[in-house]
Amino acid sequence: MNISKEELRLTANNVLTGLKRLLWRTAVVSRSASISLIEALPDHNNIRYSSVVVEYIVPKQKSWAFRGWHAQLIRSARDSSGFVRVDRHRPLNCKDGVLKWYWVVHFDQPEHLNQWLASKEREAILQQGRDIFESYRFKSFTTGLEGWFSRRSGTEMDSLGPAAWKQILSVVLALYPVIMVQDRIFEYFGIMEDWSMASAMWVNLMITSSILTFVVMPFVVRVLDFWLQPAHQEISVRAEVLGTSSTLLAMGAMVLLFNILA
Repeated sequence: MNISKEELRLTANNVLTGLKRLLWRTAVVSRSASISLIEALPDHNNIRYSSVVVEYIVPKQKSWAFRGWHAQLIRSARDSSGFVRVDRHRPLNCKDGVLKWYWVVHFDQPEHLNQWLASKEREAILQQGRDIFESYRFKSFTTGLEGWFSRRSGTEMDSLGPAAWKQILSVVLALYPVIMVQDRIFEYFGIMEDWSMASAMWVNLMITSSILTFVVMPFVVRVLDFWLQPAHQEISVRAEVLGTSSTLLAMGAMVLLFNILA
């Protein structure tokens, strides 16, 4: 069958036109799908997640039991204040007939994450799963500071705190006035004057530690939050200079004040 050049040209044009229409439709669908996805997601641009990565070692024969148990654990997280989302990753097939499961749970702030981690409901569910998984461990990554500096050793939690030198300056800043004021009060009222040194020191340390942990350190951490960021997180030079100079100036001012009052 003979085909003229004109017919070939028309056929090629039709094919090109069809391809253009197909590409255009694909682009429109992809664009609309992307827009729908973006609109469907909540605006978390201003949320600095506090997250915890959890690893479970589970025998293969208990995989389904583990799935059911862990679904209960995640429901407790969803019912807690500040829950954002949970990410599940495919398990790793390891030797000795076990699987490694990984979950990342996100909360909107460290306080809400800590509330869930320390909740009685989570602890009860965790105890129920002891017969299902062999072991577990987790690491939390937060934008704030649990306890003093988010440093709890052991398998339960080991968060990333600020640089060691910042921790030292912050603790001294908080501890120095507590010790000085407490010493002046005890001396003025004659408290524990007749006690043995060992007994008086124990009581002093208990009082100082309680005041430091529950009153002074939370205040210091809250005020210097812009500066006491986790060591892995970069902060601006301005924030570094402002935080360091403010801490040193505050300590110097307290030394002068207590020398005047001496």
